[in-house]
Amino acid sequence: MMNFNVHDLLLLLPEDFLLGATCAILLIDLFLKPAQRAITHWLSLLAVIVTGVLILLDHDPATVAFSGAYIHDGVAAVLKVFILGITAAVFVFGQNYLRERKLFIGEYYLLVLFAVLGMLLLVSAGNLIMVYLGLELFALSTYGLVAINRDSGIASEAAMKYFVLGALASGLLLYGMSMIYGATGTLDLAAIHHGAKSAALIGAQPVLLAFGVVFLVVGIGFKFGAAPFHMWLPDVYQGSPTAVTMFIGSAPKIAAFGMAYRLLEAGLAGMQPHWSLMLAALAALSLGLGNIVAIAQTNLKRLLAYSTISHVGFLLLGLANGTPSGYAAAMFYAIAYAIMTTAAFGMILLLARAGFEAEEIDDFRGLNQRNPWYAFIMLLVMASLAGIPPLFGFFAKLLVLKAAVDAGMYWLALVAIVFAIVGCYYYLRVIKVMYFDAPTDQSALVLPKDLPLRWLLSINGVALLVLGLFWGPLIAWCYRAFGL
Repeated sequence: MMNFNVHDLLLLLPEDFLLGATCAILLIDLFLKPAQRAITHWLSLLAVIVTGVLILLDHDPATVAFSGAYIHDGVAAVLKVFILGITAAVFVFGQNYLRERKLFIGEYYLLVLFAVLGMLLLVSAGNLIMVYLGLELFALSTYGLVAINRDSGIASEAAMKYFVLGALASGLLLYGMSMIYGATGTLDLAAIHHGAKSAALIGAQPVLLAFGVVFLVVGIGFKFGAAPFHMWLPDVYQGSPTAVTMFIGSAPKIAAFGMAYRLLEAGLAGMQPHWSLMLAALAALSLGLGNIVAIAQTNLKRLLAYSTISHVGFLLLGLANGTPSGYAAAMFYAIAYAIMTTAAFGMILLLARAGFEAEEIDDFRGLNQRNPWYAFIMLLVMASLAGIPPLFGFFAKLLVLKAAVDAGMYWLALVAIVFAIVGCYYYLRVIKVMYFDAPTDQSALVLPKDLPLRWLLSINGVALLVLGLFWGPLIAWCYRAFGL
């Protein structure tokens, strides 16, 4: 039976505040006229920022609440801070875009806030029920976000595909959880951790547990967008409004890392030799498919979708290591990727205007001649995604490659290096288009009047260079989260 007290509620203060704020925003938005929708925007942004501050101000030691259902530790704190920070950036980046397409509505902000709440619960999950509840709260909200533009046929198609495949993945994940419960007799991840190592598992139970691990890895692979469970990713990225794609492509990858860590390390560390090999296979497939198919793309959003698949392969290198240093490298990579992809979609939002989406690579032709500063920002983004030193993405890739080598997976590290070189081609193609192709429009670039968007995008782009030069404090924070 689950017991709780006031201390348990205080540990959940950030989530409690976010839930209360979201419900309050829901009620306030009901009484706002369309011209007053900016109030919902600023209240949502304030709710996310205050939640992040509450997490940063919480210095309690690692502990659990609600009989172990909720875990409060350094890993959760780091992941939550960056989930909230990325979400705040998404709100700022997307405001002008949503307004021009008549999508500046309360439903967008409420769905994002509920998705964020689900992610916060997911990365602090201490038992299988909490994992599933957090995952479904996040997933159901994102299904609605993808379909928010009801006038777009491609968005409706993407949402349907996302929903059907997401439901299938959730079913497989739930089936795996039921097998693990049948093998261990508990839903608590700490108890499962002990049971997976226990010699008491005899007869058919180890086989049942192994099957459960397989289904969990499949569910994790889908949420990451790893090959061969990536079928939804390109269509969702291309079909969604860009402000939605930015959100789906960034913060959820951090949450997916948190889910994988809780399930595989906190719960199934005793099965590490089995799931490490499965993650290594997913990593190799993702690296190969993502980088090769991305070469053929002309739509920038689809290119970034296949790029995401390849980056998930790199992230899985750290998870497959199965040690605290490997998890820290994977966490660092998830954070780095979220920051880089936010800047990439931010550039699309900057160039987009009413009736023009700026989704094709050719839309960036001659950008350096029209606006050298933002061409430089896009150069930093593409070069960082490619892993070119001394940018942020280079050190993120270096750390996960080291994790693969430390785990003795030399073949996997070699595969990653080869496909990292292959991946440079399509990133450099975008840079070539900006700097060496003639622009279709010789006039100066018309920038949106949204100054917060322009300033934050510039800060985000320059941060990729600054963090590449001074990445020590961030990786140290990641190491401390895992007790290193």
